[in-house]
Amino acid sequence: MEKTIKERWNAKTPKFWKRAQRWAIIAGAVAGAIIAAPVALPAALITTATYIATVSATVATVSQLTVDNPKAEENVDDNANN
Repeated sequence: MEKTIKERWNAKTPKFWKRAQRWAIIAGAVAGAIIAAPVALPAALITTATYIATVSATVATVSQLTVDNPKAEENVDDNANN
């Protein structure tokens, strides 16, 4: 049975994806600070920071929607024992 986005958002997130989400948020914050810097920075740096912010937001969202599926793990264990 497929879950709705709301159910996936509120479901338990696997440990790996929690770490990925944390790193994405940190990278996004650093990129946002570079973009919002009150000093003139090279255009290449601003462009790179913009891409990093976009990718970070995407990774953080996807990792939040990734759910832990203990039933699938049980099925794998059952199949391994047979």
